[in-house]
Amino acid sequence: MQEDLNQFERNDVWELVSCPPSQTIIGIKWVFRNKLDDQGNIVRNKARLVAQGYCQEEGKNGFTRGKVDTTLFFFEKGQDCLLVQIYVDDIIFGATNESLCKKFSKLMQGEFEMSMMGKLNFFLGLQIKQCQEGIYISQSKYTKELLKKFGIEEGRTVTTPVATNIKLDKDEKGKSVDQTKYRGMIGILLYLTASRPDILHVVCLCACFQSNPKESHMSDVKRIFRYLKDTIQYGLFYPKNENFSLKGYSDSDYAGNIDDRKSTSGSCQFLGDCLVSWFSKKQNCVSLSMAEAEYISAAFCCTQLLWMKQTLADYKCSFENVPIFCDNTSAINIAQTPVHHNCTKHIEVCHHFLRDCILKRKIEMCFIPSQDQLVDIFTKPLSSETFASIRARLGIMHIE
Repeated sequence: MQEDLNQFERNDVWELVSCPPSQTIIGIKWVFRNKLDDQGNIVRNKARLVAQGYCQEEGKNGFTRGKVDTTLFFFEKGQDCLLVQIYVDDIIFGATNESLCKKFSKLMQGEFEMSMMGKLNFFLGLQIKQCQEGIYISQSKYTKELLKKFGIEEGRTVTTPVATNIKLDKDEKGKSVDQTKYRGMIGILLYLTASRPDILHVVCLCACFQSNPKESHMSDVKRIFRYLKDTIQYGLFYPKNENFSLKGYSDSDYAGNIDDRKSTSGSCQFLGDCLVSWFSKKQNCVSLSMAEAEYISAAFCCTQLLWMKQTLADYKCSFENVPIFCDNTSAINIAQTPVHHNCTKHIEVCHHFLRDCILKRKIEMCFIPSQDQLVDIFTKPLSSETFASIRARLGIMHIE
């Protein structure tokens, strides 16, 4: 222990202070774990002393914390910038100038006992492959482990994660299954959606039945795994190009839920050709018309785009009239002009901020034909051909 205390003193990161009872450190303990690479090999053994009650000080060592993400720091020098992302005791950093990376690395190794892992290729279960064309992100190693864990390595595969002729419901007369196992499978699949947005919709549907899962629900979950078995090497591709425009897509599956007839909102956002954000969520209340369901979905999309605009402002990127692509002309008309009183008087007031954002030229509503609507993959079951087409356009593809 004395050797460890000497190490902390050398790093100059600990200071003995008196603190009021309200800020007393609750507990302190050592945490030991192995650092693994993407092949599961042990890279190094790690130990850290964890204490509750500590806090960070903004601006320390000349870095400015991000306005939205308090684990993100950036440093500007002339026209160049250095970005640092921290997760517990792991750090990812990159810069527009390689010399900044070298200076930061030298600074950190001079101040702290730490090792450099080189170019990023594995982080929090995500496999990262960098090449001239762009960056690939996948969880193929994680997927293989899942299939082995649940005994789905053998057997047939499917081309879509959910069948087009199935509508999930409570199935109250069905036979119950082990809740613990079902919830564990759902939790694992939800983590996998970090690089596999193509399974997000059906995983969210199956998650609704965790309180009382039936055999039919378990069958639907196992179908997702059979789909993953057929697409183990799939992941997200972020192409390298100069296009840095911000845009969003919005759609809704009107009254698609059989049990309560609530609609499902879906949305995704792009920076250039790169998919950076997506969601699929059942709406909080029953929509009385398709236009209302589409309008609410567009409002959700608008909220996400405003958050992204605020975040990107930290990187000196500004956007005006950000387009939201919607395939419902009634929802677009409601957003652009208040003349459709009979269609809008029952819509929650909170969703009318969408119209306000349009008037302030923060975003704009744009029509897109239904066959080009990418968000269908987040709101409803699709045929194999349509599903594969949208999946490719989202940048989800086979990674060697």
